[in-house]
Amino acid sequence: MSARRINLALQGGGAHGAFTWGVLDRLLAEPDLEIAGISGTSAGALNGAALKAGLVNGGPEAARENLAWLWRRIGALDDESMPAWFGLAETEAISSALDYSPFFAAADAWSRMVSPYGWGALYSNPLRGLVDEFDFESVCAEDGPAFFVGATNVRTGKARVFSGGEISTDAILASACLPTLYRAVEIADPETGRMEAFWDGGYTGNPPLFPLYAPELPHDILVININPLHREQVPQTPQDIRNRINEISFNSSLLRELRAIDFVSRLIDEGTLEEGRMKRLNMHMISDDALMNELSVATKMIPVPTVLTRLRQAGEAAAEVFLSAHKDDIGKRSSADLRAMFA
Repeated sequence: MSARRINLALQGGGAHGAFTWGVLDRLLAEPDLEIAGISGTSAGALNGAALKAGLVNGGPEAARENLAWLWRRIGALDDESMPAWFGLAETEAISSALDYSPFFAAADAWSRMVSPYGWGALYSNPLRGLVDEFDFESVCAEDGPAFFVGATNVRTGKARVFSGGEISTDAILASACLPTLYRAVEIADPETGRMEAFWDGGYTGNPPLFPLYAPELPHDILVININPLHREQVPQTPQDIRNRINEISFNSSLLRELRAIDFVSRLIDEGTLEEGRMKRLNMHMISDDALMNELSVATKMIPVPTVLTRLRQAGEAAAEVFLSAHKDDIGKRSSADLRAMFA
């Protein structure tokens, strides 16, 4: 049986990236599915690095172990350090409790009044120790799936995609650099030798899809979406308003690329563009907007073990539904209705 080859596009979204962990865990258990390319931003870049290193070192099982290691480290808080009722409460109740907790309110207010540059010599990026533990020889290897990490150039406002030997601790930290929390990450431009500052890649590509258009990669791209496209309720609290602004801005770059993909497909279908002149892409998506609507910016920022577990389980379930309904579409047709997203 020939393998179904697919590219993965992994969104950023803080601790909500545990949903992507669950999706990947289920996809890796599928014996005839081959991951050929990975593009990731922020939490998607961390997931992608763990996935790539595992695949290079020991195949799907090693990748699953690597992802479990990553999320154990991210959720290093013990469930016992959380209120006992968290283990029994609905996810939405936990999210509300965090939103209105004095600790989160104080931390949120502090981040809006004090620049990360105001810490002086006391500043350190809390993700650096974790990212330093990645096996970058495997992350950057030519073997295994092609891997791309997206970041945003602060000076130019343009997307920067790191690949191959360019991927480093700093590249992944740049991809996950929220400017109200972390100082911009500086990386030398190999062409000019100039140090460039970078912020979170979600502002310009969440994640960038265009690296996956390469002719040697398959025509199928599976987007694992963790920022809900739709929220029925209009946000009213300051936290909810800021969260929705963040979701809309981080989805806008993805929607722009999906519009372009849909436009090319329509030109080919109409005969305006000759088949083969441009790559026809088959787009797929796994998401759980209902669950993400129960969560908030607080659950993105605070990795509560109970919530991480539920996100992983939801990701596994969503992947199972996708495989049952659309696995046979891979290599043949899109399963995502792109035009419905723009209507």
